[in-house]
Amino acid sequence: MTSCLLLLCALGLAAAVPVARALNRATWPEQAPVLGLWVWQCLVATALLSCLTALVLGSAAGFRTLRDHLFGSAPPAVVAAYQLSSAPAWTMALTLLMAAGTAWTAAALVGQLHAVRRVRGAARARLRERAPELPAGLAADHGPLLVLEEEYPDAWRMPGSPSRLVVTTAALHRLTDRQLDAVLTHERGHARARHDWLLCLSAALAGAFPKVPLFTHFCEQTHRLVELAADDTAARQCGHVTTALALVELNQHRGVFSHPSGRRLLDERVNRLLTPPPPFRPRERTLIATAAALAPLLPLLITFAPGIGALE
Repeated sequence: MTSCLLLLCALGLAAAVPVARALNRATWPEQAPVLGLWVWQCLVATALLSCLTALVLGSAAGFRTLRDHLFGSAPPAVVAAYQLSSAPAWTMALTLLMAAGTAWTAAALVGQLHAVRRVRGAARARLRERAPELPAGLAADHGPLLVLEEEYPDAWRMPGSPSRLVVTTAALHRLTDRQLDAVLTHERGHARARHDWLLCLSAALAGAFPKVPLFTHFCEQTHRLVELAADDTAARQCGHVTTALALVELNQHRGVFSHPSGRRLLDERVNRLLTPPPPFRPRERTLIATAAALAPLLPLLITFAPGIGALE
Protein backbone atom coordinates (compact mmCIF):
# COMPACT_ATOMS: atom_id res chain seq x y z
CA MET A 1 0.00 0.00 0.00
CA THR A 2 2.88 2.37 0.75
CA SER A 3 4.29 1.90 -2.74
CA CYS A 4 0.85 2.59 -4.24
CA LEU A 5 0.54 5.82 -2.29
CA LEU A 6 4.00 6.96 -3.33
CA LEU A 7 3.33 6.13 -6.99
CA LEU A 8 -0.01 7.95 -6.92
CA CYS A 9 1.56 11.03 -5.33
CA ALA A 10 4.38 10.97 -7.86
CA LEU A 11 1.91 10.66 -10.73
CA GLY A 12 -0.21 13.53 -9.41
CA LEU A 13 2.83 15.76 -8.93
CA ALA A 14 4.15 14.90 -12.39
CA ALA A 15 0.83 15.81 -13.99
CA ALA A 16 0.49 18.99 -11.93
CA VAL A 17 3.94 20.47 -12.54
CA PRO A 18 6.32 19.24 -15.29
CA VAL A 19 3.74 17.76 -17.67
CA ALA A 20 1.44 20.78 -17.30
CA ARG A 21 4.31 23.18 -18.00
CA ALA A 22 5.41 21.18 -21.03
CA LEU A 23 1.86 21.12 -22.43
CA ASN A 24 1.53 24.85 -21.77
CA ARG A 25 4.67 25.50 -23.86
CA ALA A 26 3.52 23.23 -26.69
CA THR A 27 2.40 24.90 -29.92
CA TRP A 28 0.50 22.02 -31.48
CA PRO A 29 -2.85 22.81 -29.71
CA GLU A 30 -3.10 25.83 -32.02
CA GLN A 31 -3.46 23.39 -34.91
CA ALA A 32 -6.22 21.42 -33.18
CA PRO A 33 -7.79 23.41 -30.32
CA VAL A 34 -10.53 20.85 -29.67
CA LEU A 35 -7.91 18.14 -29.28
CA GLY A 36 -5.88 20.47 -27.07
CA LEU A 37 -8.88 20.98 -24.79
CA TRP A 38 -9.37 17.22 -24.60
CA VAL A 39 -5.73 16.67 -23.59
CA TRP A 40 -5.93 19.35 -20.89
CA GLN A 41 -9.09 17.82 -19.47
CA CYS A 42 -7.54 14.34 -19.40
CA LEU A 43 -4.44 15.71 -17.68
CA VAL A 44 -6.56 17.40 -15.01
CA ALA A 45 -8.58 14.21 -14.58
CA THR A 46 -5.36 12.23 -14.12
CA ALA A 47 -4.14 14.54 -11.36
CA LEU A 48 -7.50 14.59 -9.58
CA LEU A 49 -7.92 10.82 -9.79
CA SER A 50 -4.42 10.35 -8.41
CA CYS A 51 -5.32 12.41 -5.37
CA LEU A 52 -8.73 10.76 -4.96
CA THR A 53 -7.42 7.19 -5.14
CA ALA A 54 -4.58 8.05 -2.75
CA LEU A 55 -7.18 9.47 -0.37
CA VAL A 56 -9.26 6.29 -0.54
CA LEU A 57 -6.27 4.02 0.10
CA GLY A 58 -4.98 6.17 2.94
CA SER A 59 -8.42 6.35 4.53
CA ALA A 60 -8.80 2.58 4.31
CA ALA A 61 -5.47 2.18 6.08
CA GLY A 62 -6.31 4.66 8.82
CA PHE A 63 -9.97 3.88 9.49
CA ARG A 64 -11.00 0.31 10.11
CA THR A 65 -14.70 0.97 9.44
CA LEU A 66 -13.97 2.22 5.95
CA ARG A 67 -11.49 -0.62 5.41
CA ASP A 68 -14.13 -3.20 6.30
CA HIS A 69 -16.61 -1.53 4.01
CA LEU A 70 -14.24 -1.41 1.03
CA PHE A 71 -12.55 -4.78 1.50
CA GLY A 72 -15.25 -6.71 3.36
CA SER A 73 -16.07 -8.96 0.41
CA ALA A 74 -12.51 -9.20 -0.94
CA PRO A 75 -10.55 -12.45 -0.67
CA PRO A 76 -8.02 -12.57 2.17
CA ALA A 77 -5.14 -12.60 -0.32
CA VAL A 78 -6.26 -9.27 -1.76
CA VAL A 79 -6.54 -7.64 1.68
CA ALA A 80 -3.10 -8.97 2.62
CA ALA A 81 -1.60 -7.60 -0.62
CA TYR A 82 -2.44 -4.03 0.35
CA GLN A 83 -0.97 -4.38 3.89
CA LEU A 84 -3.45 -1.84 5.21
CA SER A 85 -3.04 -2.73 8.87
CA SER A 86 0.73 -2.16 8.81
CA ALA A 87 0.75 1.22 7.06
CA PRO A 88 3.34 3.71 8.41
CA ALA A 89 2.24 6.68 10.48
CA TRP A 90 2.98 9.23 7.77
CA THR A 91 0.16 7.82 5.65
CA MET A 92 -2.37 9.31 8.06
CA ALA A 93 -0.83 12.78 7.69
CA LEU A 94 -0.90 12.36 3.90
CA THR A 95 -4.51 11.19 4.05
CA LEU A 96 -5.56 14.21 6.10
CA LEU A 97 -3.79 16.48 3.61
CA MET A 98 -5.60 14.80 0.71
CA ALA A 99 -8.92 15.07 2.54
CA ALA A 100 -8.38 18.79 3.13
CA GLY A 101 -7.54 19.28 -0.54
CA THR A 102 -10.61 17.35 -1.62
CA ALA A 103 -12.88 19.38 0.66
CA TRP A 104 -11.30 22.62 -0.55
CA THR A 105 -11.78 21.59 -4.20
CA ALA A 106 -15.43 20.69 -3.61
CA ALA A 107 -16.03 24.00 -1.83
CA ALA A 108 -14.37 25.90 -4.68
CA LEU A 109 -16.52 24.16 -7.29
CA VAL A 110 -19.71 24.83 -5.34
CA GLY A 111 -18.71 28.45 -4.77
CA GLN A 112 -17.89 28.93 -8.44
CA LEU A 113 -21.23 27.43 -9.43
CA HIS A 114 -23.11 29.81 -7.14
CA ALA A 115 -21.04 32.74 -8.42
CA VAL A 116 -21.84 31.83 -12.03
CA ARG A 117 -25.53 31.62 -11.21
CA ARG A 118 -25.43 35.02 -9.53
CA VAL A 119 -23.62 36.59 -12.47
CA ARG A 120 -26.01 35.02 -14.97
CA GLY A 121 -29.01 36.12 -12.94
CA ALA A 122 -27.72 39.70 -12.78
CA ALA A 123 -26.97 39.67 -16.52
CA ARG A 124 -30.44 38.41 -17.33
CA ALA A 125 -31.96 41.05 -15.06
CA ARG A 126 -30.05 43.79 -16.90
CA LEU A 127 -31.12 42.25 -20.18
CA ARG A 128 -34.77 42.34 -19.12
CA GLU A 129 -34.41 46.00 -18.23
CA ARG A 130 -32.96 46.84 -21.62
CA ALA A 131 -35.31 44.55 -23.54
CA PRO A 132 -38.45 44.01 -21.44
CA GLU A 133 -40.95 41.36 -22.40
CA LEU A 134 -44.07 42.63 -24.16
CA PRO A 135 -47.49 41.97 -22.64
CA ALA A 136 -49.05 38.63 -23.43
CA GLY A 137 -50.81 38.54 -26.76
CA LEU A 138 -48.82 41.38 -28.35
CA ALA A 139 -45.78 39.35 -29.38
CA ALA A 140 -44.16 35.99 -28.92
CA ASP A 141 -40.97 35.40 -27.03
CA HIS A 142 -37.82 37.03 -28.32
CA GLY A 143 -36.57 33.67 -29.56
CA PRO A 144 -32.94 32.61 -29.76
CA LEU A 145 -31.74 35.97 -31.15
CA LEU A 146 -32.20 39.28 -29.34
CA VAL A 147 -31.25 42.69 -30.76
CA LEU A 148 -30.28 45.49 -28.37
CA GLU A 149 -29.99 49.19 -29.13
CA GLU A 150 -26.31 49.98 -28.52
CA GLU A 151 -23.74 52.35 -30.03
CA TYR A 152 -20.91 49.80 -29.86
CA PRO A 153 -20.82 46.65 -31.99
CA ASP A 154 -21.03 43.50 -29.92
CA ALA A 155 -22.47 40.01 -29.89
CA TRP A 156 -22.50 37.39 -27.18
CA ARG A 157 -24.29 34.32 -25.95
CA MET A 158 -26.36 34.50 -22.79
CA PRO A 159 -26.08 31.05 -21.15
CA GLY A 160 -29.03 29.57 -19.33
CA SER A 161 -32.27 27.86 -20.14
CA PRO A 162 -33.09 28.88 -22.73
CA SER A 163 -29.84 30.40 -23.98
CA ARG A 164 -29.93 33.43 -26.26
CA LEU A 165 -27.72 35.08 -28.80
CA VAL A 166 -27.58 38.83 -28.22
CA VAL A 167 -26.40 41.24 -30.90
CA THR A 168 -26.34 45.05 -30.80
CA THR A 169 -27.71 47.37 -33.46
CA ALA A 170 -24.22 48.80 -34.02
CA ALA A 171 -23.02 45.31 -34.95
CA LEU A 172 -25.88 44.98 -37.43
CA HIS A 173 -24.89 48.28 -39.03
CA ARG A 174 -21.13 47.67 -39.09
CA LEU A 175 -20.95 44.00 -40.06
CA THR A 176 -21.84 42.59 -43.43
CA ASP A 177 -24.30 39.73 -43.62
CA ARG A 178 -21.50 37.19 -43.99
CA GLN A 179 -19.55 38.70 -41.09
CA LEU A 180 -22.66 38.65 -38.89
CA ASP A 181 -23.21 35.00 -39.81
CA ALA A 182 -19.61 34.30 -38.79
CA VAL A 183 -20.09 35.99 -35.40
CA LEU A 184 -23.32 34.14 -34.69
CA THR A 185 -21.79 30.83 -35.80
CA HIS A 186 -18.87 31.48 -33.45
CA GLU A 187 -21.25 31.95 -30.52
CA ARG A 188 -23.28 28.91 -31.48
CA GLY A 189 -20.04 26.93 -31.50
CA HIS A 190 -19.49 27.93 -27.87
CA ALA A 191 -23.05 26.87 -27.04
CA ARG A 192 -22.88 23.45 -28.73
CA ALA A 193 -19.57 22.57 -27.06
CA ARG A 194 -20.78 23.84 -23.65
CA HIS A 195 -17.65 25.94 -23.28
CA ASP A 196 -19.25 27.92 -20.45
CA TRP A 197 -19.11 24.89 -18.13
CA LEU A 198 -15.51 24.15 -19.09
CA LEU A 199 -14.58 27.76 -18.34
CA CYS A 200 -16.40 27.54 -15.02
CA LEU A 201 -14.51 24.39 -14.03
CA SER A 202 -11.11 25.77 -15.00
CA ALA A 203 -11.76 29.04 -13.17
CA ALA A 204 -12.83 27.18 -10.02
CA LEU A 205 -9.71 25.00 -9.96
CA ALA A 206 -7.40 27.94 -10.67
CA GLY A 207 -9.09 29.99 -7.96
CA ALA A 208 -8.83 27.18 -5.41
CA PHE A 209 -5.18 26.37 -6.16
CA PRO A 210 -3.56 29.47 -7.70
CA LYS A 211 -0.02 28.16 -7.08
CA VAL A 212 -0.51 24.85 -8.89
CA PRO A 213 0.78 25.14 -12.48
CA LEU A 214 -1.67 22.55 -13.82
CA PHE A 215 -4.75 24.50 -12.78
CA THR A 216 -3.47 27.98 -13.66
CA HIS A 217 -2.31 26.83 -17.11
CA PHE A 218 -5.54 24.88 -17.58
CA CYS A 219 -7.55 28.05 -16.95
CA GLU A 220 -5.39 30.18 -19.24
CA GLN A 221 -5.34 27.67 -22.07
CA THR A 222 -9.04 26.93 -21.78
CA HIS A 223 -9.91 30.60 -22.32
CA ARG A 224 -7.59 30.65 -25.33
CA LEU A 225 -8.50 27.34 -26.92
CA VAL A 226 -12.29 27.71 -26.67
CA GLU A 227 -12.00 30.90 -28.73
CA LEU A 228 -9.78 29.19 -31.32
CA ALA A 229 -12.20 26.27 -31.52
CA ALA A 230 -15.18 28.59 -32.02
CA ASP A 231 -13.20 30.54 -34.63
CA ASP A 232 -12.63 27.29 -36.53
CA THR A 233 -16.34 26.55 -36.43
CA ALA A 234 -17.14 29.96 -37.89
CA ALA A 235 -14.34 29.78 -40.47
CA ARG A 236 -15.51 26.41 -41.79
CA GLN A 237 -18.98 27.78 -42.49
CA CYS A 238 -18.31 31.41 -43.37
CA GLY A 239 -14.68 31.57 -44.48
CA HIS A 240 -11.44 32.45 -42.75
CA VAL A 241 -11.12 36.01 -44.06
CA THR A 242 -14.74 36.85 -43.28
CA THR A 243 -14.35 35.59 -39.71
CA ALA A 244 -11.11 37.52 -39.22
CA LEU A 245 -12.68 40.76 -40.47
CA ALA A 246 -15.65 40.24 -38.18
CA LEU A 247 -13.32 39.84 -35.20
CA VAL A 248 -11.53 43.08 -35.99
CA GLU A 249 -14.76 45.01 -36.49
CA LEU A 250 -16.19 43.79 -33.18
CA ASN A 251 -13.08 44.46 -31.12
CA GLN A 252 -11.78 47.80 -32.43
CA HIS A 253 -13.80 49.92 -29.99
CA ARG A 254 -12.61 47.95 -26.93
CA GLY A 255 -9.06 49.25 -27.12
CA VAL A 256 -7.59 45.78 -27.47
CA PHE A 257 -4.97 47.10 -29.86
CA SER A 258 -3.41 49.02 -26.98
CA HIS A 259 -4.04 46.47 -24.22
CA PRO A 260 -1.25 43.85 -24.17
CA SER A 261 -3.27 40.79 -23.14
CA GLY A 262 -6.19 41.57 -25.42
CA ARG A 263 -3.89 42.46 -28.29
CA ARG A 264 -1.97 39.20 -28.03
CA LEU A 265 -5.06 37.01 -28.11
CA LEU A 266 -6.78 38.96 -30.87
CA ASP A 267 -3.60 39.12 -32.96
CA GLU A 268 -3.17 35.39 -32.58
CA ARG A 269 -6.75 34.68 -33.58
CA VAL A 270 -6.70 36.99 -36.61
CA ASN A 271 -3.29 35.78 -37.83
CA ARG A 272 -4.37 32.19 -37.36
CA LEU A 273 -7.49 32.77 -39.45
CA LEU A 274 -5.59 34.55 -42.22
CA THR A 275 -2.78 31.96 -42.28
CA PRO A 276 -4.34 28.71 -41.00
CA PRO A 277 -1.86 26.23 -39.47
CA PRO A 278 -1.52 22.84 -41.17
CA PRO A 279 -4.06 20.37 -39.81
CA PHE A 280 -3.10 17.19 -38.02
CA ARG A 281 -3.13 13.97 -39.94
CA PRO A 282 -5.92 11.63 -38.78
CA ARG A 283 -3.40 9.11 -37.45
CA GLU A 284 -1.64 11.73 -35.31
CA ARG A 285 -4.93 13.04 -34.01
CA THR A 286 -6.08 9.54 -33.08
CA LEU A 287 -2.82 8.72 -31.31
CA ILE A 288 -2.88 11.90 -29.21
CA ALA A 289 -6.56 11.53 -28.33
CA THR A 290 -6.12 7.87 -27.37
CA ALA A 291 -3.01 8.52 -25.26
CA ALA A 292 -4.80 11.34 -23.45
CA ALA A 293 -7.85 9.17 -22.81
CA LEU A 294 -5.69 6.40 -21.34
CA ALA A 295 -3.82 8.73 -18.96
CA PRO A 296 -6.65 8.92 -16.34
CA LEU A 297 -6.59 5.11 -16.17
CA LEU A 298 -3.06 5.13 -14.71
CA PRO A 299 -4.19 6.01 -11.15
CA LEU A 300 -6.77 3.23 -11.30
CA LEU A 301 -4.17 0.77 -12.59
CA ILE A 302 -1.79 1.67 -9.77
CA THR A 303 -4.58 1.35 -7.20
CA PHE A 304 -5.87 -2.04 -8.35
CA ALA A 305 -2.50 -3.57 -9.27
CA PRO A 306 -1.80 -5.19 -5.85
CA GLY A 307 -5.24 -6.78 -5.72
CA ILE A 308 -5.05 -8.03 -9.30
CA GLY A 309 -1.61 -9.44 -8.65
CA ALA A 310 -2.84 -11.28 -5.56
CA LEU A 311 -5.59 -12.99 -7.55
CA GLU A 312 -3.21 -14.43 -10.14
